Amino acid sequence: MHYRSISDMNDAIVRGLHRLPRDIDLVVGVPRSGVLAATLVSLAANIPMTDLDSFLAGRIYTSGVTKRRAALDRKVSEMRKVLVIDDSVAGGNAMRDARARIQAAGIEADFTFAAVFGLEPLHQETDLVFEVVPHPRMFQWNFMHHKFLAQCCVDIDGVLCLDPTEAENDDGPAYEKFLSEARPLHVATHRIGWLVTSRLEKYRALTEAWLAKHEIKYDQLIMLDLPSKAERQRLGAHGSFKADFYRKSDAILFIESEHEQALKITE
Repeated sequence: MHYRSISDMNDAIVRGLHRLPRDIDLVVGVPRSGVLAATLVSLAANIPMTDLDSFLAGRIYTSGVTKRRAALDRKVSEMRKVLVIDDSVAGGNAMRDARARIQAAGIEADFTFAAVFGLEPLHQETDLVFEVVPHPRMFQWNFMHHKFLAQCCVDIDGVLCLDPTEAENDDGPAYEKFLSEARPLHVATHRIGWLVTSRLEKYRALTEAWLAKHEIKYDQLIMLDLPSKAERQRLGAHGSFKADFYRKSDAILFIESEHEQALKITE
């Protein structure tokens, strides 16, 4: 599995800025993830930006006070060299659609079409690919909307919802309240293969109710069968429990929120 974070995206853009035309007037992001890429290019190169829909409507994002200069406050009609960028390109459908919409709008400019990550160095729908990242791949900004989740183990606390605070994590009434009312963090839009959590088995009903409430689909919910939080801490069972299940499963990836546990899982 090839994984790229937002930091990796920024690094790829900064490394590849020299490959872009020197006099780009405007950066246009292809929604949604391409807007992230456009923002990073805009900030790194101090170039005005907008999203594709706004561009077609003749609107450019206003610049903040720290970035303000005359060149950042021009109209779309004044932009002669335009970079249209997406986070990635595979089949090219999103970029083809962007090209078609721009052409249909009759906007005349010198366009460069780019993707930060691509399957190959060259793609028929782009003029530039910053970095080659082959399949299988996942990105930080959309990993919870990926079909590969069906083949993954996923932690709950710190991934699907916020972690409990110290006060909430009392293995009693406050914790039960947390389990019922936990604030969602990264809500998956695809079915997850295995939810693997060090939550105790005695909290299964509350956990299942929260998952159903937030319409999170999964095949199996794997919980730690110990009598108490104190016993779990005594055994130091968090990471070893997850690592043991991961080794025995045929999952291709374990998505874990806690760094030390992640290291344990990969041992």
